[in-house]
Amino acid sequence: MATTKAREDIKADLKTLKEDLKTGAREETQRLREKAAEAEAKLRAKSDEVRDQARGYYDEARVKGREYYDDAAERFDEAQRYVVERVQERPLQSTAVALGVGVILGLLLAGRRR
Repeated sequence: MATTKAREDIKADLKTLKEDLKTGAREETQRLREKAAEAEAKLRAKSDEVRDQARGYYDEARVKGREYYDDAAERFDEAQRYVVERVQERPLQSTAVALGVGVILGLLLAGRRR
């Protein structure tokens, strides 16, 4: 009889232990879910912050690029007007210079082929 009582006590203890483990597992699962939700929220907030920062950099680069492009286009137009004016002032001299530059470039390029 003492062994039967001991067995019943052990069974009851095992049942209690099993229930405690289930409860502990549920609680731990819930805690981990909460931690995962917190981590996800932090990650989303950080990704939104980084995305906004990247957009700011992109907009700034786009504006600077447009400024550089406009400045270069203006300088190119000025240079083109200057060349056109000089050619119109001295057409023969301009033609001779262009012919000389063409001959020199032709000789340099022909020399590389050999």
